[in-house]
This record gives sequence, C-alpha cells and structure tokens, in this order.
Amino acid sequence: MLVIAHLSDLHLGAHDPSAVASVAADVTAVLPALTVVTGDLTMRARAGEFRLARDLLDRLPTPRLVIPGNHDVPLVSVDRLLAPYGRYRRLIHPELDPVLRLPGVTVIGLQTTPPWRWKSGRVSRRQSEAVLAVLGSAPTGAVRVLALHHPPRAGGLARIVGRTRLMRAVASARVDLILAGHTHVPGAVLVEPGATAHRPVEVVAGTAVSRRTRGTGRSWTAIRVDRRAVVVEERLQTATGWRTGVVRRFPRPS
Repeated sequence: MLVIAHLSDLHLGAHDPSAVASVAADVTAVLPALTVVTGDLTMRARAGEFRLARDLLDRLPTPRLVIPGNHDVPLVSVDRLLAPYGRYRRLIHPELDPVLRLPGVTVIGLQTTPPWRWKSGRVSRRQSEAVLAVLGSAPTGAVRVLALHHPPRAGGLARIVGRTRLMRAVASARVDLILAGHTHVPGAVLVEPGATAHRPVEVVAGTAVSRRTRGTGRSWTAIRVDRRAVVVEERLQTATGWRTGVVRRFPRPS
C-alpha cells in the first residue's frame, strides 16, 4: 500500500489560522510515503506569505514535492517581468519542475504558470517530453505520478495550452495518477488521455487552509494505491477537527 498526501491552494495570506495550526498533524496521521503540494502556496507572492508557507511545509511529512501556482507569481510588480519565480525559488525550492524517485513511486511536477498568463496554464513541449522520459522509464510496478497546478481536464479560465500534447505523453508513459489543484473544488475521476485503454486517475485537491473555499469547505486528500485499486479520501475540516468526507475507489490503471 502506497499512501500519498495531496494538498493544494494554501493561499497563505488569506488563510484560516485554525486550519494552518491543525492540518500538518492530520496529514502526518495517515503516514504518507510522499506529500505533494500542487501550488498556490501564497495569496499574492509576497515574501512574508512565502515565509508562512515555508513554515507550514516544514511541518508536513517528508519526502515532499512542491510546485508553484499562478498566485505564486507577483500580481502587479516589476518582479513579474524580471524575476517572476525569484521568491518561490529562494524561499520554497529552486526547481520549478521537480522530480522524485522513491521506492515504489516516481513523480514529476510541472510548473504550469507562465508569468504572462494570469489564470490559465501552459505545458510546453519540453515539459511533455520530460513526462515521457521520467515516468515512461519508471521501474515496472512503480506508481507513476504527474503533479501540476492546473487540472488537465479543466476548461475556461483554468484551461491548459498544450493539453493534447501533454495527454499523449501521459498515455505513452502509462501515468497512474494526475494530481492538480487550482479550482478549490475537490474531486477525482478516471480520464481518457488518448487512443488507449489506459485510464489514469485525476485527483483535484480542494483548498487546504485558505478562506477561499468556494462553498466546499477546506480539505486535503489522502490517496492509497495498491496493486488493484486507487482509493481517494477527502479529509474535511470541521468545527471539531478533520474528518473523512467523500471516498472514491478506482481500479488501478493497467
């Protein structure tokens, strides 16, 4: 059994203090082999917000893979032009497309927020090739995980330019899990990446600690993978602590 903790859209600077104080203990309790945070660590990419995010990340279980979101680029600032990821690289992690290879799991994260886009995302040809190279060469039986801020299935302002090319790479690399955020609405579905029977599970995490709940409350996601199934459990914040919400079960992609 592989356990992955998936958090997203922390929005430190527009956060709920009780959620920030309690979420790390709830994540730790599921004993994850890997913690993934899919972007929007901050509200406005201010240095103080990144320091708050750094403090929370340091309390989450390791190993961790973290990627930036569109809120982690300064909104209206010369830094958006000259050093859009400077604060993120300095205070969170120097790599924007990180890779982790652990026993039983290989994961790649993609930075999908070019500084010239305000809300929608983009995946470049180089990034799609990296998905194929990294996940396509994962050991037999390893869980293959792609993490990115923008959900590949999303449309409208959340759409990803380069989606078709990315999903071809997902199919060829036989990705098991796609982890995303951005919408603040938790969910999990099987996706069809192309002309293949392989169907990965796309998991979108809700907002873990922010006040920007969009009517769904604060949540994070615990994912359990074995040889046969992928089980996705939403962990919801309530007035008395965190509890299990919706649980979805999917066949492990073959």
